[in-house]
Amino acid sequence: MANIYDVARAARVSVATVSAVVNDSAYVSPPLKARVQNAIRKLGYQPNLLARSLAKQQSHMLGMVVPDIANPFWPEVVRGAEDRAHKAGFTLLLANTDDDPRKEELYLDLFIAKRVDGILVTASPQAGTRDVMTRLEKARIPIVQVTRLVQGVAADSIVLDDRDAGYECTSHLLRLGYKRVGMIGGLVGVTPTERRIQGYKKALREWGRPFDRTLFYQGDYRGTSGYEAGIALLKRKMDAVFISNYVMAVGFMKALRQYQLRCPQDVAVVTCDDHAWMDSFTPRLTTINFPKYELGFEAARVLLERLDDRDRPLQALELKSALSIRESCGYQLRVEAKP
Repeated sequence: MANIYDVARAARVSVATVSAVVNDSAYVSPPLKARVQNAIRKLGYQPNLLARSLAKQQSHMLGMVVPDIANPFWPEVVRGAEDRAHKAGFTLLLANTDDDPRKEELYLDLFIAKRVDGILVTASPQAGTRDVMTRLEKARIPIVQVTRLVQGVAADSIVLDDRDAGYECTSHLLRLGYKRVGMIGGLVGVTPTERRIQGYKKALREWGRPFDRTLFYQGDYRGTSGYEAGIALLKRKMDAVFISNYVMAVGFMKALRQYQLRCPQDVAVVTCDDHAWMDSFTPRLTTINFPKYELGFEAARVLLERLDDRDRPLQALELKSALSIRESCGYQLRVEAKP
């Protein structure tokens, strides 16, 4: 492979001139610059990016840690972050942890070794996460916590209005007259799960309904847990259910069919997270529409602003969602049934 000295000899210039052209670090006259660029093309020279990042103290790379890239929620978040990073001249490196703390630690250590300039992280619920965050702090790598907050970590953060989402979904079902409204929660120990449960309980309180532990099932945001929740909860004669994410809702629908029950005639369903293909479902699902692309885009924006000014006050942002009413909640049936 050609090196910087080969380029300098081919272009008949100094190594310093080649460096100035490659790094755009000093003025080089157009004729000399053209000679250097022609030599680079002819020799196929590739600059040593690691050496350049060491010299500039900046790699123009961002890391991003997500818990489950197979979950349809995350690709749009990643796309938003990648678009914002690319616009600023940064490359985005993606790591998928499956909420495994060992994988999370491995990838974060790799990001440190790669000298990324900053990291967008959705942390696993395990206690060791805080230790990893402390290592990042010591390495002086800024982070933005995305959707999940780790207690005791001083960092920028961006979350969804999960508490309001849980409240709105449950309130919608109660407004329609359902009496026994159950819930399928998400992964234990993470911020979205805790806040959606809080919203569910708040709605029950405001409507004068006690929290019935037999109508609550703790899932993990995966389809299998939605199915298992359905098998357990449908025995308890609930007439409606708030499901914490779309993937579990798909699993729940499988259990509903197994019991030969209809949605919404027998059990109404409202869930979190909207997608373009929701209108293809039968029945069409009533959902909370989270701004996924904006979540990734804004997270990357906050991180880039932190790189520009490391002393600026910490930002804690919350993005708002909206309820999309379709068929699975039984809205039309209930409205038509009213005298």
